[in-house]
Amino acid sequence: MDYISIKQLSERWGISTRRIQILCHDGRIPGVMWIANTWAIPADAKNTDARVKSGKILKGDLNR
Repeated sequence: MDYISIKQLSERWGISTRRIQILCHDGRIPGVMWIANTWAIPADAKNTDARVKSGKILKGDLNR
């Protein structure tokens, strides 16, 4: 299995490296491993960041 860095994943997904670190720490990216003070992220990881990127909340998105 191939692994990529936080920086590489950040560029691929278009979100900050800090957000990737948070997703890794929270266990929201399947298959990530903490090795020698760095995150090893599977190269085929899918985007699990559920935040709204457009700035618009669509009807039905709120848990009410």
